[in-house]
Amino acid sequence: MAFCRSAKRPLQMMMQKRSFPSAMESSFLTVLRRFSAQSPASGEQMSLIKQLRERTSAPIKDVKASLVECNWDIEAAQKDLRKRGIVLASKKSGRAATEGLLALAQSEGKAAIIELNCETDFVSRNEIFQHLALSLAKQALLVENGSQQSSGVLSVGPESLEELKLNLEHPKISGETTVHNAITEVAAMMGENVKLRRGFVMSTSGVLSTYLHTSPQPGLGRIAGLLSLETEDGSSHLDDLQRVGSELAMHVVAAKPLFLTKELVSSEALESEREILKSQAESTGKSQMAIEKMVEGRMRKYYEEVVLTEQKFIVNDSLTVKTLLSNLSKEVGSPVKIENFFRMEVGEGIQRLDASADEPVAHAA
Repeated sequence: MAFCRSAKRPLQMMMQKRSFPSAMESSFLTVLRRFSAQSPASGEQMSLIKQLRERTSAPIKDVKASLVECNWDIEAAQKDLRKRGIVLASKKSGRAATEGLLALAQSEGKAAIIELNCETDFVSRNEIFQHLALSLAKQALLVENGSQQSSGVLSVGPESLEELKLNLEHPKISGETTVHNAITEVAAMMGENVKLRRGFVMSTSGVLSTYLHTSPQPGLGRIAGLLSLETEDGSSHLDDLQRVGSELAMHVVAAKPLFLTKELVSSEALESEREILKSQAESTGKSQMAIEKMVEGRMRKYYEEVVLTEQKFIVNDSLTVKTLLSNLSKEVGSPVKIENFFRMEVGEGIQRLDASADEPVAHAA
C-alpha cells in the first residue's frame, strides 16, 4: 500500500501540471484564438489575395505574406507591400537593365523621345511600365530649351527630369508624384531594376516626321527615327512633305546613317576608314596607283553606307535620298532639304556607357 501511495503522488503532480498551462502556453493559445477569430474564411482569403494582386501587380507570394502580416487588412497590406517594394527596388538598382522601350511624344514642331530600361522583355510588355514610359515622354516634351537654339536636337538627361512633377493616370498607379518616385514605385511593382536612361528633344520650324519600329502601341517602340524637312514655302504642299518625311524617318531607322552630307563626315572617321581600306588594298600586292584607285572606289562605297543623302532610298532603291529631295523640290516649287535627323535604339552602347549613361549615343545630324 505504501508503494501505491508513493506511486500516485508523481502521477497527481503531472495531472496538476497538465491541467494548469504555463503563462507562455496561455499567451500562445490566446494569440492563436485571436488569429483564428480574425482570419477570414478560405474563400474570402482568396478574394482578398486577388484584389490586392490586381491593385499592386505584386507577386502572389508577397501579396499573401503582407495580408497575413497585416491580419488580412487589405489597406494595411497594400502599404506594407509598397514599403517592401521600395526597399527591394533600391537593392536592385545596380543590376543591368538592357531591355525596355522608347517613348515618343510630339507637338507641332517639337518631338521628345526617352529611353526607359528594365531587365527583361516581359516587363517592357507590362501596361504599367508602358504607361510610365509615355508619361515620361510627355514630361520631356515640356522641358524648355535653355539655349538660344530654335531648332536641332537637345539632350534631356535623367538628372533634368527626376525631380519634376509627374501626373500618372493608370488604375494601378495614379496621382501626382516626382519622376524619381514614379520610377522607384514601378520598379517595386515589377520586381526589376527600372531606369530612365536618356532623353532627347528635337525642334524645328519646318516639317517634323517620326517613325517607331516594333511598336506595341502608338508612341512606343524599340527603334526610332526622327527627321525634319526645311523648305521656303511648305504650307501649300504639306501633305507631300509629310509623306516624304515619314518615309525618310523610316529610312533612317532601316539604313542607319551616321552623317547628313559628305561635308559633315568627321575627319577622324575619314582617316580611320581610309587607313583600313588602304591596309586591305595593300594586301593584294598591286601597284601603288592601283591601290589608290581601289581606296577611292571603296571610299565612295563608304559614303553610300554612312551618309544619308548618298544612300539608296529604301522605298525605291533606284533613287538616292539626294535625288528624292531634288524631285520633291520640283513638286513643291521650292528647294527642300533635310534640316536634321536622329536615330535611337533601345540598349545601344549600353555596355560601353555603363559608367556614364547620359552620354548620347544616338546619331544626329
